[in-house]
Amino acid sequence: MRRRTFTAGTAGGAGAALLAAAGCEAPGDAAYGGGRAGLPGAPVTLTILTHYASEPLRSALESAVGAWNATHRRVKVRTTAVKFTDLLTTYMVRQAAGQGPDILHPSGLWTGQLVRAGVLRPAPRDTARLIRRDFTPAAVAAASANGTVYGYPTEVQAYALYYHRRLLREAGVGGPPRTWRELEDTAYRTARRDRHGNTLVQGFGLSRADDSTVVGQTLALLAAGGGAFLTPDGRRTALGSAVGREVLDLERRLIERGAADPGIPLFRAFPSGQVAMTVNAGWWTAGLRAAMGGDYRDVGVAPVPGRAPGDRGTLATGFLLGVNARSRYPRQAWEFLHWLNAAPVPAARPAGAGRPRGAVSRMSALQVSVGSMTGRAADMRALLGGEGGHGGGRGGSGGGDANLGPFLDALHYAVPQPNGPRAQRATALLRKNIEEIWTGRAPVDTALATLTRQIDQELSRPY
Repeated sequence: MRRRTFTAGTAGGAGAALLAAAGCEAPGDAAYGGGRAGLPGAPVTLTILTHYASEPLRSALESAVGAWNATHRRVKVRTTAVKFTDLLTTYMVRQAAGQGPDILHPSGLWTGQLVRAGVLRPAPRDTARLIRRDFTPAAVAAASANGTVYGYPTEVQAYALYYHRRLLREAGVGGPPRTWRELEDTAYRTARRDRHGNTLVQGFGLSRADDSTVVGQTLALLAAGGGAFLTPDGRRTALGSAVGREVLDLERRLIERGAADPGIPLFRAFPSGQVAMTVNAGWWTAGLRAAMGGDYRDVGVAPVPGRAPGDRGTLATGFLLGVNARSRYPRQAWEFLHWLNAAPVPAARPAGAGRPRGAVSRMSALQVSVGSMTGRAADMRALLGGEGGHGGGRGGSGGGDANLGPFLDALHYAVPQPNGPRAQRATALLRKNIEEIWTGRAPVDTALATLTRQIDQELSRPY
């Protein structure tokens, strides 16, 4: 899974906003009797292990934790961060050694694995009820396993179609494609090569950067066509369906006919105007704004095309904050997580956005400040200053950026990434076989047969 460098900006500085919000509360520890209640013993210290090891995420989280520590004398919180690529292994190793953190911040892809390993504690009944009420279904699913909620959803990402208006206009295309057929036609019309056959512009960008880009692009297209990666019970792959074959055939045709080249780094080529369209998650908007400057005005975002006009579907991925099953202080940990993820504070006004309305959680403010989103759709509308919509108008001008509108809309219809006990391994196998198709090492039918056998075997293994 790709972990990206966020660019701060859409909601201003996270630290200032969160510290200001904290000032609305009286100091103390009311949930535990408060500083004046004379609780015996030394203060409780909760530990959080997260992947927010780089800026601006690191400072944003530390500012929120600092606001808590400034107003709570009996319960303190300390953060530790590792690189995302080391996070799952670190959780498992520390848990086995009896040194696990009180609070974990894993990818939703790992929820089932961590639950099966006895690492995550179920959320209290009232907390689970609140999460199901206030968060979108895909966000709740990422934080759940077997119908049980295990934490507060934090960052949530939906996928949409990014496109270059200028490149489409120069090819005589009036707007973004709505169907797979239109996507394919637009990709061929916008692709350009020089007289030596070198690629100048890809019509559609396919990225081999990591699991999340390879798999995320494919599963977003699959969902837009009404397909699924796994069967409803999560025990077998469903990619052998007619829809699955169509998606993989489409990707292979684009490569064979010169409209796509997975060997060209997408994350450099698109900002440089060398890719007309691609599918990616909403976090990319902040990075594109920073990298492209004034040229960002040429970037548009639209829903992922489906099989027919009006089809709606895409992939959602997410993270959660949960409590370790072995924590000595679960009550205090859940109280801190409620403060961070659910307790309402006034919404700050994003630079360039419409007038914010209502109150939001500190985590929603934190995520928007670094160019991300949460699964609390009401928070996103308040923080982004609009009602969503499909871009172009003020209603979808999240944080002054109309391109966030389609991602806000997608929170309501996106399907969650499967997160059973072997989801991480199944995702790696899917990536491997997709790349076999992209590189021409295996035809679609052969790769489908192989990935079906491999993934079904993996999912059937005892844990």
